[in-house]
Amino acid sequence: MFGEPDYPEEIRLTHRYLDLRRETLHKNMILRSQVIASLRRRMLEQGFTEYQTPILTASSPEGARDFLVPSRIHPGEFYALPQAPQQFKQLLMVSGFDRYFQIAPCFRDEDARADRSPGEFYQLDIEMSFVTQEDVFNAIEPVMAGVFEEFANWEGKGRKVPDGAFPRIPYAEAMAKYGSDKPDLRNPIELADVSEFFEDDSKTGFGIFAKIIGGGGRVIAIPAPKAAAEKSRKFFDELDKWAKKEMQAPGLGYARLKEADGGGVDSQDPVLKNFEPAHLAALLEKLGLGAGDGIFFSAGKKSDAYKLAGAARTKVGEELNLIEDGVFRLCWIVDFPMYEYDEDNKKVDFSHNPFSMPQGGMEALLAADTEEKQLDLKAFQYDIVCNGVELSSGAIRNHSPELMLKAFELAGYGPDVVEAEFGGMLNAFRYGAPPHGGIAPGVDRIVMLLADAENIRDVTLFPMNQQARDLMMQAPSPVDEKQLKELHIRLAPQMKS
Repeated sequence: MFGEPDYPEEIRLTHRYLDLRRETLHKNMILRSQVIASLRRRMLEQGFTEYQTPILTASSPEGARDFLVPSRIHPGEFYALPQAPQQFKQLLMVSGFDRYFQIAPCFRDEDARADRSPGEFYQLDIEMSFVTQEDVFNAIEPVMAGVFEEFANWEGKGRKVPDGAFPRIPYAEAMAKYGSDKPDLRNPIELADVSEFFEDDSKTGFGIFAKIIGGGGRVIAIPAPKAAAEKSRKFFDELDKWAKKEMQAPGLGYARLKEADGGGVDSQDPVLKNFEPAHLAALLEKLGLGAGDGIFFSAGKKSDAYKLAGAARTKVGEELNLIEDGVFRLCWIVDFPMYEYDEDNKKVDFSHNPFSMPQGGMEALLAADTEEKQLDLKAFQYDIVCNGVELSSGAIRNHSPELMLKAFELAGYGPDVVEAEFGGMLNAFRYGAPPHGGIAPGVDRIVMLLADAENIRDVTLFPMNQQARDLMMQAPSPVDEKQLKELHIRLAPQMKS
């Protein structure tokens, strides 16, 4: 190993075999191996058995684009690399294998992010038969807590994992308190809907928010403890600029709180300047704030207001150094909505996983005879989140063909569509399927957190760059005419180099 030479990423990825000699990367790859070994050992100790599922399979709508593989033997037909072993692991439950896992490679043709590879990733894929949501939680928490505890002090970092069960936060509560279904619980800031305080502009002297609320919007407060005492006005103005530039939002309102001349608390900033004293006192009591504190306000359409408020919560927490250091705070997000309203197509559609069991079963689906009731339906879906990073999604599955067809019907999909897309699994369920559920924690993201890595490429041996190119192996690359002919493929003229 040769220290930490600093070179442009393009050079590093082109000569990755040399880049891997760097001390940090070398240690990261060893950590990755140790984490996978730990996950495997813990799963076996929990009574799970490891199985391998196919890599060449059929295309299925998992939410991202497939990587397609042309067939030489079957002209004009294609295999797909699995986005996840979802259907296979459910079919294993039908086959009587009741506690399955594998360290599964998954392939999705999607854009790169700091925590997402553009091509492939690995997940600890898990499925269990004859279980409830609580059974899944009880089986997986010891595995996840155990691996974080085992490597919390990696390289002497001295981090900790709180004792006890992971907190369980309903989706609606997560959105209301944190503006995100991936909350970082190290950040103590909690959002608050303060629309009620701005409805009547005769008490506030601030008609902008009243107009937004009158149009169906909301006003969300982001408390900023001690910000007025410790930060200048520039801090508040910079957050407003950030909201406009980075979030493409109209901006963030703000107010700095100070002691009033005649006692109490007031603010000279426009949002709260003309509040009636009693009205202001009630607002500050709700937020738990006083002199020396600050408040930011996100206003607009409900979904937009919460999106900006959630991002501002993170930004304010970081800028004020409120984020708890040296701890992994894991939690469950539960009770996801079964459906959401698709603004583009003006219809109700699945919000997350169409194969999830709706809470209340067939009775709940039959009772959902209006769009409003459909949007109120919840599913047995759950995520594991750690320090603001989504590590895993899972669900109790819809194992009843009749119930599945009804769930798809509410989302506007007829039986013919469901049979065409998922006929294999539906037919298997008709032979009798046990209640089952599972989850799939992302290995790469677990290692990223444990290694304190900022980019997923720093915990991947031979990653692609952000443009989905392997600079070392020069992939993707053209192939010769003979190979194309064998696969019955002819390139369009504009695609030829």
